[in-house]
This record gives sequence, structure tokens and C-alpha cells, in this order.
Amino acid sequence: MDGLAVADLRGILAPLNFTAPMAEKPYSYNYEPPLGVPVRNTSEETHEIKILDARAVSDRLSLDREGFVLLRYPTAAKDLYDEAEISSVYYPECARIVKEATGAARVHVFDHIVRNAARMAKGSPIKGYAGRVHNDYTAWSAPQRVRDLMGNEAEALLKHRYAEINVWRPIRGPLLRSPLALCATTLSEENLVGSELRYPDRTGETYVVTYNPGQRWYYFPEMTSDEVVLIRCFDSAREGAARFSAHGAFDDPSTPPDAPPRESIEVRTLVFFD
Repeated sequence: MDGLAVADLRGILAPLNFTAPMAEKPYSYNYEPPLGVPVRNTSEETHEIKILDARAVSDRLSLDREGFVLLRYPTAAKDLYDEAEISSVYYPECARIVKEATGAARVHVFDHIVRNAARMAKGSPIKGYAGRVHNDYTAWSAPQRVRDLMGNEAEALLKHRYAEINVWRPIRGPLLRSPLALCATTLSEENLVGSELRYPDRTGETYVVTYNPGQRWYYFPEMTSDEVVLIRCFDSAREGAARFSAHGAFDDPSTPPDAPPRESIEVRTLVFFD
């Protein structure tokens, strides 16, 4: 987006949670850590950010330039809490959405996260929203995920361009609480810090994000369940494409007190090009 368009956009001031700079390698456990070991070794740093309303320029956004786009794509899935329906109906839809948006030769849908803070508070295994800015994959973990998931095809696929793109949708709308903030192209790789995600059977890696005043943040207010945001979390192309798109939920100060908790589903895909 050009400077004039950005200058004309409305925005809100809201707190965004970043990871404080640190000397050691960040990590977090996704299971009970060994006795005496903290679940994570990072600390948060909150900054008041102007987050721009990107709806007015949504038709000008590009995955290659900004790293995210807003699309209208109603789903035929009736219940996005039903695992069988997610796999049989919603996964194929997400593959089509990503393939149409990118022109990819192949899209492999491999997992999803359903978020509902109210259900989590009642003991459900469903997660609450991710309130710290992050990027799902790193220059190390993206190719490793291809190797983990694509078996004997992996090395051949890695010789061509590939990407990891998330499909993010509100389950119910309009979404008034805990919207998603996205960082467009102003993201410096110096502010992306590889953080180990430790599981019982493997170690993954995501990027946590440190603050930089040059970052530019956007959101799409009042998203409906007929809309999706595509988020490019990794692209193997080093030129001509936004390689990463950091994102995270934030508390909108204009949210009505009686607004319902956010309900959302985020599907992850591997995207392969000829």
C-alpha cells in the first residue's frame, strides 16, 4: 500500500504484547516440564500501537506484498467445533481457498486450532486466543514440517518454491472481542526470534516477535463468519514475496462490555508451487 493510502486509514490505539529481548534462546513447553524447569523462559513487553483499519484497502492487499489478505468465502460447514466436519468439509474448502488465492500447484491441509476463551475457562481442551505476537513457522521449522508431513515426497518438494499459509476465520460474527492484528511487510527479520516449542515427541520452532517502532499493524474490524484472512507464515522465495506475517490478538478498547468471547478457527496449510 502506498503512503497516501496508509495516511488516510483510520486506526485505534491498543496494547500489543511482544516478547522482551533476551540473550538466551526462547523456549516453551507444551506439556508438563521437568521438575524445576519453567514452562517458558520469555517475558512479555506491551506497547501501545496504532492499529490501522485495513477494510478500506482490502481489495489492494496482496499476499506477496503485505503477507495477508481478506477474502469473502462462506463455508458449507455447519459446525466448526465438530472434528469430523472440519476434516471432511472444511479442510477441502481451505485447500480450495488457498489454491485459488495463490495459483499453487498443490495445497496440503495439515492441522487446525479452534479458539474459544469461554470454553477454555470451563475446562474444555479448546484453546483461548493467542495474545502474544508471533509467527507460526521459522526458516528452520517450515522445511522441517514439510519433511515431517510429506514423507518420501518431501525432498523433491523442497527443491521448488513452497509456503505455509494459515486460513483464519471467526466461527461467529461480527467479531467484536479480541480481533487479530497483522504486521505488513514492515517486519524486520531482526525482530523475529526463533523459539523452541517443546512437545513430548518432537521440538518445533516458531518466531516470537520483539517490538520495533517501524512496524505497521492492521486489523479487519467486525469480521463475519463468511470472511477469512489468509496469513503467509513462511515462504521459501527470498525475493518478491513477503516471507513472514506476524500476528496476534489484541484487546480493542472500543469493544462493548457485553460483547461475546471470540470464537475462531485457524487452519494451517502447506502450499507447493511448480
